[in-house]
Amino acid sequence: MRAAPAVGAVIMSLFLARHPIRRRVGRIMFYAVIIFGISTLVFAVSTSFALSIAALTVLGASDVVSVVIRSALVQLKTPDEMRGRVSAVNSLFIGTSNQLGEFESGTTAAWFGTVPSVVIGGIGTIIVALMWMKLFPELLGVKTLEQE
Repeated sequence: MRAAPAVGAVIMSLFLARHPIRRRVGRIMFYAVIIFGISTLVFAVSTSFALSIAALTVLGASDVVSVVIRSALVQLKTPDEMRGRVSAVNSLFIGTSNQLGEFESGTTAAWFGTVPSVVIGGIGTIIVALMWMKLFPELLGVKTLEQE
């Protein structure tokens, strides 16, 4: 099961290398995050090994989609004179997010149990994505990864 997200990520990476995302980039990014949250929920409640593997594979694939879009947007939409600083801050937040997420997951698992902790994480992911869609409509409306 540990390898399933990586398998999904590799498959999606190969797919995106051949078929890059050209339209509705903002919407696809948010949908990918929502699919990540749904996959997390499916994994949390699954009692089937096959379903768990499938959920984790989809989770990895959807994560790659959102990471590719977010990384490209930081590079393409940041003004030239700010790109280094914005990339540094972005890298700092990405680098610390895994450790903070592991702390949060461990804490909620200790408080509520393992399955409820994963359910809370999946629901939280979906809620945050929906909130960001409302709070940042210009990000939702990004059409392309082409540099303007």
